Amino acid sequence: MSDVNRQSRWRLVMGAGSEELCGELSGEEQLRDACLGYLYDREYGSGGRNVRSGEGGGLEASNLTVPDWINQIHELFPKKTIERLEKDALERYNLEEMVTNPEVLSRAKPNQTLLKAVLRTKHLMNQDVLKMAHHLVRQVVEELMKQIAQDVRNAFQGSLDRRNRSFLKIAKNFDIETTLRRNLKHYDPELQRILIETPFFFSRIRRQVDRWQIIILVDESGSMLDSVIHSAVTASIFYSMKMMKVHLCIFDTSVVDLTSECMDPVETLMKVQLGGGTDIGNALSYAAELVENPQRTIVALITDFYEGAPVAKLYSVARTLIESGVTGLGIAALDEQADPTYNHEVAARLVQMGWHVGAMTPGELANWVAEKVRN
Repeated sequence: MSDVNRQSRWRLVMGAGSEELCGELSGEEQLRDACLGYLYDREYGSGGRNVRSGEGGGLEASNLTVPDWINQIHELFPKKTIERLEKDALERYNLEEMVTNPEVLSRAKPNQTLLKAVLRTKHLMNQDVLKMAHHLVRQVVEELMKQIAQDVRNAFQGSLDRRNRSFLKIAKNFDIETTLRRNLKHYDPELQRILIETPFFFSRIRRQVDRWQIIILVDESGSMLDSVIHSAVTASIFYSMKMMKVHLCIFDTSVVDLTSECMDPVETLMKVQLGGGTDIGNALSYAAELVENPQRTIVALITDFYEGAPVAKLYSVARTLIESGVTGLGIAALDEQADPTYNHEVAARLVQMGWHVGAMTPGELANWVAEKVRN
């Protein structure tokens, strides 16, 4: 351990007022210090962590709310440290607002910050609080659905809506049900026949889309939470539009197929278990078993590409999928910002194999898929 790293650790332990002894903290370390101060400074009042009072830099503890604090510790600390912080918050300092008090949740303003905090602490909640949290999650998700749905539908407008008719009068596109219904007024009682004045046809593009399949694999590691939320909502919108056959799976070291829950992203999100290891190769192997027609299948892998299992399996399965004709799409981030942190080496190897890799907003994903199925 370097002297700089050792000094920073002591600075975090001792709190504000130890700058002369331990030096100043970097930007991210200041955020860690604010999180530690938010919890442990209450042990000694306003004087800091048992050290003389002093002005700390960066984000002040007073600016943090409980949801902010929960989200930040999950982003800034390793799993064992998070578990200790949560244990101390609940047992030592009775910081129970988020996980034991349904009245507090009922007064909370629904927003994505609160949604993420609920998903990170739902395993600590009793049934009464979990019920209230479930209601809160639904409110936030419904608002998010409204924001995303229009972008997704716009991407497919005119090509995937079965209500859109084609002017190409091709026999295999003939829509007999609509044709009969629309021409009933031309029924001839004497001949007992319907005279077809205007035949109707499905769009050929729509008929091609019916043969497409999209398999969405979502890494449920803690760093991917924003992408998990947007993946659940986007998959639900795809599913509800009945454009193609949609599969939704989440994974860590194992795979959970949530396709049966796909219509309700709230149920999907409440089943997510954040954290744990990551076995991307295993998730791709599961996807390979679902493929029906490789030439009409998209595997959308949403992950930061940090593989916890031997990476050779990941590369082997990824290459096999591409060679079979599957379209591989690796998404390093799926949210409004599309600003990812990911393993560039693994992503680059996938690109060399023929995968498409990038960060996307849900609207950009919809445009990409729509363009692909039109070709």
